[in-house]
Amino acid sequence: MRILVVEDEPKAGEYLRKGLTESGFNVDWVCTGTDGLHQAETEAYDVIVLDVMLPGMDGWQVIQQLRKTCNVPVLFLTARDDLADRIKGLELGGDDYLVKPFAFAELVVRIRALLRRAPLRESERVTVADLEIDVLKRRVTRAGERIDLTTKEFALLHLLAQRQGEVLSRSLIASQVWDMNFDSDTNVVDVAVRRLRAKIDDPFARKLIHTVRGMGYMMEARL
Repeated sequence: MRILVVEDEPKAGEYLRKGLTESGFNVDWVCTGTDGLHQAETEAYDVIVLDVMLPGMDGWQVIQQLRKTCNVPVLFLTARDDLADRIKGLELGGDDYLVKPFAFAELVVRIRALLRRAPLRESERVTVADLEIDVLKRRVTRAGERIDLTTKEFALLHLLAQRQGEVLSRSLIASQVWDMNFDSDTNVVDVAVRRLRAKIDDPFARKLIHTVRGMGYMMEARL
C-alpha cells in the first residue's frame, strides 16, 4: 500500500516515513502543500497523511483542490486541535483527523481502518499527467482533447491508470478486463494495448503506456 506523507517539519517527516515503512507501507514524503498536491494528482496513493500548516499551500487548500479530481482517503495529522479545525478538516473532505502529539500505534490503526474502507469509494476521476478519465461518465480526454474508446479499451485504460506505476502482467490484465484465463498463445492483450496506444499515446509526444519486457505493461507519467 502506498502512502503519501505531506509534512514540512523534517524530524516529524522522517519519523513518519521511517515508522510507516517499518509498518509495511511504501511511503513518499514531501515537505510543501504544492508538492503534496502535485504528487497526489500524478501518482496513485492509497492514503494521504496531510498536515495543515504547510508552506506553498496549506492543508485546507490542498484538500479543496484534491477533492475536485480524487477521492483518495486523507488523514489530517496536525497540531491544530480546536474543534472548529477538526470540523473544517472533515467538512472539506478529510476522512480522519489526528492531533499531534499522537501515539504512532494509533496512527497505524487509523490508516488501516481507512484502507479497509477505501475500495468502497472509487475515484470518480483518475488523472495521469494530462490524461483525465471521468469514470462515471466514461469520458476520456488528453490535453483537453476528447478520446473515444470502446468498452474494453476503456476498461483496460482504467485498470492501467488506477494502478499507475505498477507493472501489470498480461494474465492479470486478461482476468480483469476480459474475465478470462490468459493463454500464452493468445495475443489479445498485446493487440488491445496496441490499439489503446494508437489513441492515447501516438498523437502525443509524452508516452504514458510502457512495455516492461518479460513482465507486462504499466502506465506512468515519465519525464
